Amino acid sequence: MTTATFAEPRRASIPLPDAAAPAGSPAARTDLYVSIHKALRSFMTDTLSRIGRIDVADRADRDAALAQLDELLGLCLAHLRHENEFVHTAIEARQPAGSQRIAAEHDEHVETIDALRAEAGMLRAASAADAERLALRLYRHLALFVAENFQHMHVEETAHNALLWQHYSDAELGALHGRLLAGISPQEHLLVARWMVPASTPAERAEIVGAAKAQMPPEALLGVMRTVRPHLDAAGWAKLAAAIGIDARLGAA
Repeated sequence: MTTATFAEPRRASIPLPDAAAPAGSPAARTDLYVSIHKALRSFMTDTLSRIGRIDVADRADRDAALAQLDELLGLCLAHLRHENEFVHTAIEARQPAGSQRIAAEHDEHVETIDALRAEAGMLRAASAADAERLALRLYRHLALFVAENFQHMHVEETAHNALLWQHYSDAELGALHGRLLAGISPQEHLLVARWMVPASTPAERAEIVGAAKAQMPPEALLGVMRTVRPHLDAAGWAKLAAAIGIDARLGAA
């Protein structure tokens, strides 16, 4: 591991408002990034907080925190691979070198994920005397990774969306998204739903779960609802149940 792996996030100039977005309302276009990025931001910030409060003297607490980190890093790795395979391929097909910057950052993210996993392994096996120091180091390095990812996702949501909207129709983007989703395992879908649905607006939740309801058998939908329900407050759950036409008791333990 090198110190360069955990370099400080780039201090890029971030346009506010989104100067890279095309004219008109972005909400009117198919956005491949918005929902999954909300899920990832929520998962990242929750996990960073979880790592920051580890009780290193409590083996069960340490293992639980590191298990959440492992889930997060696994999802980050899967997500960047999905983007490389589907989204970047689509951009490059009609705008050569359009995804070059983000693709290079993805390579850096893979290296950093490997380094974070190595540090997590060291903490998992650490003695009581070393655990507190290693936990703080892991927390700080994870914070840098999260900070860099937040800037990275902003570029995708602005510059990449601008290219996608310029070169593809909504029907084409919808078909691309469908091919991407078809290659995701049920376990990954469930993990994403756990973070995506609570992180979304009520209208977005209704769209996400409504689409799942249309494609899933009832027992599979029940599994998703039982995963999501503990992470929604009573008002949020009632709005979702009403919007998609299910019994509000569905998913109760």
